[in-house]
Amino acid sequence: MNLQDIPKIKHTNSNNFFLLAGPCAIEGEEMAFRIAEKVVEITNKLEIPYIFKGSFKKANRSRIDSFTGIGDEKALEILQKVSEKFDVPTVTDIHEVSDAVFAAKYVDVLQIPAFLVRQTDLVVAAAKTGKVVNLKKGQFMSPEAMKHAVQKVKDSGSDKAWVTDRGTMFGYQDMIVDFRGIPTMRQYAPTILDVTHSLQQPNQSAGVTGGRPDMIETIARAGIVNNVDGLFIETHFDPANAKSDGANMLHLDNLEKLLTNLVAIRKTINAL
Repeated sequence: MNLQDIPKIKHTNSNNFFLLAGPCAIEGEEMAFRIAEKVVEITNKLEIPYIFKGSFKKANRSRIDSFTGIGDEKALEILQKVSEKFDVPTVTDIHEVSDAVFAAKYVDVLQIPAFLVRQTDLVVAAAKTGKVVNLKKGQFMSPEAMKHAVQKVKDSGSDKAWVTDRGTMFGYQDMIVDFRGIPTMRQYAPTILDVTHSLQQPNQSAGVTGGRPDMIETIARAGIVNNVDGLFIETHFDPANAKSDGANMLHLDNLEKLLTNLVAIRKTINAL
């Protein structure tokens, strides 16, 4: 599919990678607007096609007392307001079949979480909305296995599928990115590298996920060099106090320098 098919997407002729970025979860309207405003400013400056990311709810939690959201409809309405105020498309994850039609009323891209990407009914429901479906590769899956997830979207009458690599389990409490998988998955659909989730360090004993944000630029650079079509980066102005996944998020103040460097690398790669 073409980026031009997504409403409100800009800079599609820039030869840049596209970007999905925003907070892990929608915590409120003010925080969403604050993050969106900054990212839109940066991506317009660097001519990066941009989609605002925010989860309307967090269904996959280690503990029952973990933050799951501010209310489904309230969070989706905030995503819609972000789209209207800043004139950008939006993406959110869905977890149940009933979420597909519900969330599709508010956002432009539906994301299938990595742990759920083999759930046929969920993938089919997302595809049938007519929205772009971003399929996150399961941490337990090979790159080659993602062709079947993409085929489910196609068999449901849609060609609007993306694949996102978010790392592979490396032992019990670490992730690793196998960059050999990028050219493989690009044969099936446009491929995105989820930089920040690839740096998660799940902690099964404490139930609170850790991370390595100091490695964000290392992983992102490697993705650009290996020709990923897009990058996925969670960012927040106060990661230490974010309600979800703060340990592996990029501080918003560091985003412009990172993206500037990545755009320079992509231009060099394009010139080869």
